[in-house]
Amino acid sequence: MNKAELTKSLASKMSVTQSQAQKFLDTFHEILGEELKQDNNLSLLGFGVFSPWKQTERVGRNPRTGVECVIKPRLSVKFKPATRFLEVLNDEKKAKKAKAKSKK
Repeated sequence: MNKAELTKSLASKMSVTQSQAQKFLDTFHEILGEELKQDNNLSLLGFGVFSPWKQTERVGRNPRTGVECVIKPRLSVKFKPATRFLEVLNDEKKAKKAKAKSKK
């Protein structure tokens, strides 16, 4: 699913316009970025935690040429899903497997 499809799905499920759903996504993205830049976690109960992660400078290798190069330090993000979120994902997988077995 890409951003446009997510926007359409949100608009449909929330009974709002696509532009309102787009504004929601853009605002969430902005807030998430601001919090992570300030070295804060963003925790969504039942969904998970977004945490900033400082990657250190390191030596990498160009896969085409094999030449070593220095990769600059940067800020990245880690996501740890909540237990409840993982349970929902795994229950759906179990249900899909049971459905597939019953069709055979």
